[in-house]
Amino acid sequence: MMTPAFNSRPRWHLWVLLAAALTAADQVIKHFVIATMPLQSSIPVTPWFNWVHVLNTGAAFSFLANEDGWQRYFFSGLGMLVSAGLMYWLWRGLQSRLETAACIALTGGAMGNVVDRIRLGAVVDFLDFHWKDWHWPAFNLADVFVVSGAALFILASRERTPPDQTES
Repeated sequence: MMTPAFNSRPRWHLWVLLAAALTAADQVIKHFVIATMPLQSSIPVTPWFNWVHVLNTGAAFSFLANEDGWQRYFFSGLGMLVSAGLMYWLWRGLQSRLETAACIALTGGAMGNVVDRIRLGAVVDFLDFHWKDWHWPAFNLADVFVVSGAALFILASRERTPPDQTES
């Protein structure tokens, strides 16, 4: 017996709830960081990891962080636009479980950072990995979701079979 083909549309509401749950998980941790740690503080956890409380007004790697504030609105709008587009794809009906998971992760992560930008004007970062004096830029759970979603899209693109190339 053949399994029915996957389609994201029938469970679209579930995918929206999962993306919202990822956003909420990110926000709960950020609220904890804000409530328990002074800004710019750091707690060493291992020789290669610190729990920190920093704000990033820019994008990845603090890109555009030194601008005069327009980036807050630009990145908020971009995050909302991309999230709406991803949710639309899910509603239209994706045929791939990996692409569905990618859309959920990307939306959850993007919206986690959008909430920060709207509420605080900057993104709360709390994960600081380092080796000796070299530190990877601090990031957060929403960033992990975005990178994971992008990786899932890459995996999904490698899974596709090329169209049949039969000659006429």
